[in-house]
Amino acid sequence: MSERHAELLALIAQETNRILTEKGEAAVAITADTAFLDGPLPFDSLDLATLIVALEGVTGKDPFRSGFRQFSKAGELAALYADA
Repeated sequence: MSERHAELLALIAQETNRILTEKGEAAVAITADTAFLDGPLPFDSLDLATLIVALEGVTGKDPFRSGFRQFSKAGELAALYADA
């Protein structure tokens, strides 16, 4: 994993846990293999949209500018931002 990818994954973990704690959920360890939806993470589609907006605000990047790109795990999302 590149340094940039690791930095983005750390940012994703930070923002994900911010969203979770604002919902009253406990913070969790986020790894590259953490699934956002349909997994043990108490995250729904609105939380995921909130995360994307937060990441765009922090990074200034929008990997979805030309349309939706498929991802389901934190590492895949980090890769999208690394390539944007």
